[in-house]
Amino acid sequence: MTKAELIAKVATEAGVTKASAERCVNAFVKALTAALEKGERVALPGLGVFNVKERAARKGRNPRTGEEITIPARKVVVFKAAKQLREKVK
Repeated sequence: MTKAELIAKVATEAGVTKASAERCVNAFVKALTAALEKGERVALPGLGVFNVKERAARKGRNPRTGEEITIPARKVVVFKAAKQLREKVK
């Protein structure tokens, strides 16, 4: 599903215009991004939990040369689906 398809679906389900639905979707994405940038956990009951985790530095290999390199530590966004969502997808 693309963003445009999501906006159309939200507009239909909520009974609002596509422009209004687009503003809502954009506001949701902006709020989610802002919370994750701060390192906050975002839980949406029935959908799941978005969280930021620290990935430790590790050793890797350059596939072209075989040279060992150090991959630096970084933060990554993780999503854990809620039980209800996992059961519906089965």
